[in-house]
Parts: sequence; C-alpha cells; structure tokens
Amino acid sequence: MNDEALAPLTAPAATLGLAWLARLVTEGQQLTAVWDGLIERITADPGDAGALLDLSTLLQLTGNRDKGLELQATALELQRCYRRTHGAGGGLRILAFMIAGDFMANTPLDFLLEGSDAELTLCYLDGEPPAPADLPEHDVAFLAIGQSEDSTPLLAGLEGAFQAWPRPVVNSRAELIAALTRDGVADRFADHPLVFCPPTGRAARVALEAVAAGQALDAFFEGLAFPIIARPIGSHAGSGLEKLDDAAALAAYLAIHPQSEFYVAAFVDYAGPDGLFRKLRIVFVMGQPFISHMAVSERWMVHYLNADMDQSAAKRDEEAQMMATFDEGFALRHRAAFKALTEGFRLDYFGIDCAESADGRLLVFEADVAMIVHAMDSPELYPYKPPAMAKLFTAFVAALQGAADAVRRAA
Repeated sequence: MNDEALAPLTAPAATLGLAWLARLVTEGQQLTAVWDGLIERITADPGDAGALLDLSTLLQLTGNRDKGLELQATALELQRCYRRTHGAGGGLRILAFMIAGDFMANTPLDFLLEGSDAELTLCYLDGEPPAPADLPEHDVAFLAIGQSEDSTPLLAGLEGAFQAWPRPVVNSRAELIAALTRDGVADRFADHPLVFCPPTGRAARVALEAVAAGQALDAFFEGLAFPIIARPIGSHAGSGLEKLDDAAALAAYLAIHPQSEFYVAAFVDYAGPDGLFRKLRIVFVMGQPFISHMAVSERWMVHYLNADMDQSAAKRDEEAQMMATFDEGFALRHRAAFKALTEGFRLDYFGIDCAESADGRLLVFEADVAMIVHAMDSPELYPYKPPAMAKLFTAFVAALQGAADAVRRAA
C-alpha cells in the first residue's frame, strides 16, 4: 500500500472479526448464510468497508489468499479503522496498530481476546500513526505489526513513534520487533549456554549457485556443512523449506525455487530417543510463558496441521500431559533460558517455536509477535486445550488491563 491507498480517518466500521469467522469456517456452520449476507451487503453498498473486510477474511480462511488480499486493499481504501466487540462489550478498549496482509502479518489479537468483553479497534497503517486525538478513545494501544520483509520499512518508520503516546502502548518499540529476523535471532543467541538457535544467514541466489557448483558452504558462516535447511526469504509455514543433504540437492532445489534470496541454516536433528520430533509453540505475556500447543511428528519439519495429531490418541495424550505439567515441567526446566529470551527481546508479548536439543538446551527455531495462537480445536478431540488457552487469554487481557490501570494510578 502507498500513502494514497489509506482512507481518511472516520468512525470505525464494524467487523465480525477473524476469530468469529475462523470458528465459522472451522465448524462449518452457517458459512453459506454469512457469505451470502456479506455479498448482499456489498451489492447493495459497494462502500460497505466492514463487509468487504469480512469477506476478504473469509476468502483467506477458505484458501483464496490472493483474492482475499485484493478485497482487503479495497476495504482499506475506504476505511482504515475497524471495530470488533467481544462478549457484551464495555470492557477494556484496545487500539491495535496493524499492517495490511494475511493472518501472519499481525499479532492475533482477536483470537487472544476471545472470552473477554473487550472492544478492539484495528487501525491499519502504512506510515506514521495518526495523531492520538484523531483516533478512537482507548485505554491501551498495541503495536501488532509482526516482523516480515513487507513490514520492515514500516517498522523502521515507527521507531520512537509511541514514546509520547497518551495511553500505554504494548510492544511499543518497533525496532525490537524488526530485530526478530531469523538471522537476527540466531546471531543474538549465538553460543548461548542455554538457548540454541541454529546458525542462520541470508544467502543470495548467486552465492548458493556457487555452492551447488562446488564452493565450500562455510563461506556463509564458519562451520556450516551439509545437511542444511534452506527457505526463500519472506516464506512462512514451511513454504519452500527443505533439508538439503549435498550440493546436488541444493542445485535441484534452486532449479525449482526462482527466488533471489534465501535463509540458510544448519540442520539440527532434534528427534527424541523414539525417533519422533516434538515442537512447541510458547507465547510470553509480560515475561510469563504459556504453552499454545505441542506437535509430535515423524517428520523433522513439524507443523501442527501436518503432524496428524487428530489421527493419534497417543500424540494427543502426550500433548495433554505437556500442557498439564508445563509450568512445573518444561517451563521450570527452561526457566533461565526463558529469562534470557525475555531480557534479550525486551518485548511485552512475543512467541517462539521451540524444542529441546539433544544436550538439553532450549532449541529455538523462530520468534515473532505474530504467531497464530487460537482456541479453535475441537474440545471433543482435544478436551485439554480449552483450559490451557483460557489461562493464556485471561492472562493476556489481565496484562493489558494492568498496563491501563498503572497509567490511571500514576495520573
């Protein structure tokens, strides 16, 4: 988006919200009726920005990302602020600063506020934030923009933008979010005794072609050797991510991936004694860790959706045990590593995907403020998840309320 693409500020348009629409798609109930209703609204009024935004969300949720983002851009040309009321409303008023993009572009606030009575106003930016007086009244603000190649210029322009904001701003320092690149996180914790981030670097295509032709891998960084992990810069959710065992595999990889720049990382075999791989998603709220999920997989590239958790009672039992014992087990075991992360990142809220290395260190694959955290899994299949997610969501709202209350007391 450019500066002309954003609409002038007006009263926020109502939105059904990502969480409600995602649950609708997941459960498959009334989807056709809601879809038809949104189409009817847009047909009657092409300027109905709220309906356009909700339809764009539904398109993305049902697999049509590109068309969804096109509709999102159209909505943002009409309106830059949207309001989602949780529960009965009347609770904490939260103003979120957002960037246009898909579900991985911003902190998933709508999911995190489920079960609350919060009023969430989304304000999309493509430059400096508007003056506070021009924005809806709020108790607390939240810089929700995640780290990505697309967000880097915007985050750079927001450095220092919230120092004098009249309300508390959670994750207010844009430069700390911008620092959460894969190579930046790896460099920050290089040779750390408790936190192990696989050495990672950016590599131009021409440099990788030279390696495929016989140049040594350690030209990227000392000690790098096959097997390696490669992924295109800007990719997410495992897109283009592959383990490459030798130069021939790298050449074949480059032949089908035309991108100009890649992340290259050392491959770490983190399989347990039983040969299974376990990856956890943990989020930190004001320094306190909460488990979101644990996937158990036969594959090294673990994602919850490809781990077949729904097909294995044994895997679900293991995840249930991890969630039930997290505070006195995993979190206690890695307490010092968690402290190093919170002190290193200096963010009020962030998430990590992690595991345990063979030598017992916390193995961190990725850190960001925009990792998807939700409570949409079937309570019949995963009865242990609702209490764990409710604990996280309650703590999140309490943290925001505490930030707002602290300012009131100081005043």
